[in-house]
Amino acid sequence: MTRRGIAAVVTATLLAVAACGSDPPRELAGYRRQPAPMVGDLTLPELTNGGENFRLRAEPGQLLVVYFGYTNCPDFCPTTLSDLRLATRRMDEDDAARIDVAMVTVDPDRDIAVLPRYITSFFDDGHALGTDDSDLLARAAAPFGAAYDVSTNEDGVIEVAHSTSLYVVDDSGHLVLTWQFGVPIDDLADDLTQLLEADRA
Repeated sequence: MTRRGIAAVVTATLLAVAACGSDPPRELAGYRRQPAPMVGDLTLPELTNGGENFRLRAEPGQLLVVYFGYTNCPDFCPTTLSDLRLATRRMDEDDAARIDVAMVTVDPDRDIAVLPRYITSFFDDGHALGTDDSDLLARAAAPFGAAYDVSTNEDGVIEVAHSTSLYVVDDSGHLVLTWQFGVPIDDLADDLTQLLEADRA
């Protein structure tokens, strides 16, 4: 074989090896904190289950998506939950069945009675979490980085300010991903699928 022929074979071999190489993993739309905060030892009363303590960790082989908000929220809360619902509907059905959703109210005085109906209007098996113990709520919110403030203005109107992130917790109880408000629906679905695939690997 001539030198030119040998060179052609080597080049073809290198191209074939390159073609067989795996693509780098896609970059997640959410961000990770290092080290990942442990939140799975925290519990809050589950209003959708008679006030039984709900541990903030996913079931084995699943993911738990947690949101801190309130039912009178006019924009961020319903938009976020609607986007998450659409994201799970765009996922493989088996994968979507491994996603659990919990909403924690930051406005318990008004929400304790109505939050179960609110969250289940988005997710049939969603978990409504709430407590009138302000210290317990603060301890639960802190490791997530969730912030909130409830106040009454001069006109007697209740005003609620809160962070708008979504949080993903795995079955070891670690906060593995945080999404800021406005992440596209397809990115939510792809991130969840990617996290589930990593768990299967």
